[in-house]
Amino acid sequence: MKPTDDASKQATLHETPAMFRPPVNRAMRTLDRSFFRRNVPLSVARIFKPSDISNVRKDLTKSRDILLVPRISSVREVTDQDGKVWKAMLLREDLKFDDKATWSPTVNELVNKGTVALGPYELVLEYDHWSYAEIVSSILPEDLMEEIPQGFTQVGHVSHLNLRSQYLPYKHIVAEVLMDKNPTIRTVINKTEDVGSHSQFRTFPFELLAGENDLNVIQHEQDCEFRFDYARVYWNSRLETEHRRLVEKFEPSEMVCDVMAGVGPFAVPAGRKKIFVWANDLNPHGFEVMQDAVTRNKVQDFVTPFNQDGREFIRSSGRSLLAAEPLTITIQPKVGREKQRKAAKGEGAPLPAPKIYTRPNIVNHYVMNLPATAIEFLDAFPGLYVGEEQRFAPNTEQKLPMVHVYCFSGHSDNEVDDHIDICERMSERLGYKITVDDCVGGKGNQEVELAIHNVRLVSPKKQMFCASFRLPREVAFRKV
Repeated sequence: MKPTDDASKQATLHETPAMFRPPVNRAMRTLDRSFFRRNVPLSVARIFKPSDISNVRKDLTKSRDILLVPRISSVREVTDQDGKVWKAMLLREDLKFDDKATWSPTVNELVNKGTVALGPYELVLEYDHWSYAEIVSSILPEDLMEEIPQGFTQVGHVSHLNLRSQYLPYKHIVAEVLMDKNPTIRTVINKTEDVGSHSQFRTFPFELLAGENDLNVIQHEQDCEFRFDYARVYWNSRLETEHRRLVEKFEPSEMVCDVMAGVGPFAVPAGRKKIFVWANDLNPHGFEVMQDAVTRNKVQDFVTPFNQDGREFIRSSGRSLLAAEPLTITIQPKVGREKQRKAAKGEGAPLPAPKIYTRPNIVNHYVMNLPATAIEFLDAFPGLYVGEEQRFAPNTEQKLPMVHVYCFSGHSDNEVDDHIDICERMSERLGYKITVDDCVGGKGNQEVELAIHNVRLVSPKKQMFCASFRLPREVAFRKV
């Protein structure tokens, strides 16, 4: 759930008249769904002729006499004492069927004409009617009402919470309500420590709060399917937009080395775009999942998984690709049988030519998606193409690779300070000075093509960035 959604739901909650809100029980610690039942006495306008239903509804809406409450339909059916069923309209809560002083001129006119008759109606609201925010707001203490826990990450059927300490006494009841109100969620967990605190594979300790103890999920992203044990690999559904943004920078037939590939959220969608990818991850289970994803999404012609240390992978990738056997993938266009038959006889339009994709022997892009430590791995790039200067500009048109490194920086009021911090840290690991002026259109070294993208705010004091730059000649050709 997005913060803006949370704010709007909170606003709607406070605007809803009290009689339509759920009963309050701030002492509840075990969810009692039967408690959340409210009988609301209202008035109803019974419509005698079916042909008048549309006009009556328009008139009552225009005069603001019809009941307008979110998720409550104003159209009802009522049964008279003879058992006959009539269409009717619920009326605003302050209009009383037996008190003409509360009637508007429109209601008076409709009654006097014999178009409608007013009567009592008991509206029954139960647990299923109210939203997650409404139920939780009727349970939590009033001093915790300003920011009820609504934001969560969903991975497959698993909802991953990151509850603040003040909400921990209510964690189980919050989780149950969350699961009830989101039908696709079958398991709710809470992160108990930071990502990577107990594992180099970016997994995190968690506790089961509600539902099935099953973290084997099926996750879809960019039309790709991934199946994995969420307890054993890293996945962040909030990064789908970023995954898409970067993949869109790659062109078909380019060569990408994904250094910390995880289960393949960059690599597999890139493979579907006919981009060649060497995708590496240190986590053995992540490597297995990526192998499965490559096969499952039919990108094995373009994506090759590796299970190596990130530095070793970077250092060996350039030479390994130069030494690799040439690879060309030919894809025949899909053509119907009738067109094939006609083409074989020389009839009709000729068949479209096959598409040919040839893997480059030079890496076009390196992706380093390990924001906590990826910058430290930049020290593996010096000497990447030492002795191969003749293969690159200005001797040829071949450019050195672009590097896309993810990182965190303390969220400052002035984003320029974050950019300066990132440049200084990258410079230290590369042994080459990169400054914020090296950005495209800046006053610095334009060959660096620096671009720092603000990915997302992780916490009030933690921002995630993606710094992209062209590997400098002084780094790539350095003798080490």
